[in-house]
Amino acid sequence: MPGLTHWNERRTVAEHVGRGAPHHIGVDAREIAGSPTGVGRYLAGVLQEWSRAEFPHRVSLFLHADPPAWLQDLSFACDVVIDRAETAGTLWEQRRLPAMAARAGVDVLLAPAYTAPLRLGCPFVLVIHDLSYFAQPRGFGWRESLRRRIVTRAAARRAAAVITVSHFSASEIHRHFGLPIEDIVLAPQGAPAWRGGLPSTGRESLVLSVGTLFHRRHIPELLQALALVRTRVPDARLVLVGGNRTHPTFDPVAAAQALGLGSAFTWRPYVSDEELNGLYRSARVFAFLSDYEGFAMTPMEAAAHGVPSVLLDTPVAREIYGDAALRVALDVPAIANSLTTLLTDAAAHAALVDRGRDRLAAFTWSRTASVLRATLERAALGESHP
Repeated sequence: MPGLTHWNERRTVAEHVGRGAPHHIGVDAREIAGSPTGVGRYLAGVLQEWSRAEFPHRVSLFLHADPPAWLQDLSFACDVVIDRAETAGTLWEQRRLPAMAARAGVDVLLAPAYTAPLRLGCPFVLVIHDLSYFAQPRGFGWRESLRRRIVTRAAARRAAAVITVSHFSASEIHRHFGLPIEDIVLAPQGAPAWRGGLPSTGRESLVLSVGTLFHRRHIPELLQALALVRTRVPDARLVLVGGNRTHPTFDPVAAAQALGLGSAFTWRPYVSDEELNGLYRSARVFAFLSDYEGFAMTPMEAAAHGVPSVLLDTPVAREIYGDAALRVALDVPAIANSLTTLLTDAAAHAALVDRGRDRLAAFTWSRTASVLRATLERAALGESHP
């Protein structure tokens, strides 16, 4: 196949100590190339956890671009197979990925990003993080929305197993696809390790929000709330990090200018992990006003840095974060009041930081990686989810 290259990091399969013979697991690893966001971080967490454990299987990672440097540190048998393409969309997935998997001779494929090749010579395990394009199709271009709905539904029906990240998403998959709820495998994301940081009094009056920009994440209301907050906390400012995928397009810079926020607002489409960690260390409050998520990872990252969150009061926020975040209605004054509390009340800030630290312990990458491994092993052997 033109453009197909291999990068062999590990050539010897580790001695098998688990159940049955070692398998050859293929992974659609597109999401870890370039500038990874939520799905890429999920996959990275699983691969790195497999590397920490005694992982007996051989893995082939299929990408369209150069891999991140950290793959060289994986301890298990791993081949990186690259079929280069400027973008790796549906055509790459449906035409090139099956050929790559066939050439590699994998026993099972992990498809971690909602869709999978519909013509594949081996079983596959599909991870569906949420069904936002079913629940809120107007937030996507019509082509993207239609493509996602058709391919995800077809892939879910063909998958040896479907994995998701929360009870809420499992109920959505059951509602939209009709899959029996007991057949959907739950593997929530792992939480990052506690890093802590300065108390609220040692931090800037900085509100941080991290995540790809969609209309369901209500950036206009966050900007309006910041304008209200600044009448009480004049040095408060907001840094927004995330690529803009709003449809129709919303311009956060123009909206901030219209509100007179000036230098109190900064938008960064993407930052390095080092820069992001620096923002978490500086921020006093994290805001994530999404009305529809499968899990919502960035508030966990904030909690790990000792930054409490203001979230919309949704089923996922209640399931995943409980009392470890301030949950509010989609109401600008209510959002502003919560942000102001965490910017000015050191005791309230500290109490929420402590609850956030406790909440991190409920989500481990070791559990996530173990569930994915067991599900892939069953699929490779032609077994159904118990």
